[in-house]
Amino acid sequence: MSDNHPSSPATETSESTQSIRSPRLREKGRLMSGSEIERTLVRLAHEIVERNHGCDNLGLVGIKRRGVPLAQRIAALVEKIEKQPVDTGMLDISFYRDDLSTRDIRPVVEKTDIGFDVTGRDIILMDDVLYTGRTIRAAMDALFDHGRPKSVQLLVLIDRGHRELPIEARFIGRTVPTSRREIIEVKLREIDDDEQVTLVELLD
Repeated sequence: MSDNHPSSPATETSESTQSIRSPRLREKGRLMSGSEIERTLVRLAHEIVERNHGCDNLGLVGIKRRGVPLAQRIAALVEKIEKQPVDTGMLDISFYRDDLSTRDIRPVVEKTDIGFDVTGRDIILMDDVLYTGRTIRAAMDALFDHGRPKSVQLLVLIDRGHRELPIEARFIGRTVPTSRREIIEVKLREIDDDEQVTLVELLD
């Protein structure tokens, strides 16, 4: 779960009804096709192997939701290159607003069993879109709750800018300059039964 989306519209409540206004979106164009996504993941897998001198100590951790299939696909690609399996796991980061009047959306970590011991490992966190950095910060805090990795690296399919924290990805599929009214929509077949990256604009 990336922090890609701008703050959600306010929730309106009354004694008799509760309604949530859905934002109106306009698609501006497709950034990546399914084949482009796959070629990008192959490139990233090779970069991971090269920069880590193999995969002996690697562990890949995807941030739910779309970071998980990214981690699984890249693990399979690395295994094909290095002829040995790579541990994969997941972290579940959701969002909450502690004050509905402020539109302040903050990531919160759900209880998650990563699936392997991260202590002493070279961990690569994976997410679909890097935006403010708050999701990654929450994921790193959760990761260290599970153990003390030797190192932590970040991989994202799309870096859209607008960082609020000093967090940068070591592995980037594509850098896409955006405005704060724009949203990167990543669709992966494992979750969306579709495969593409599109740019949409928030209209209200």
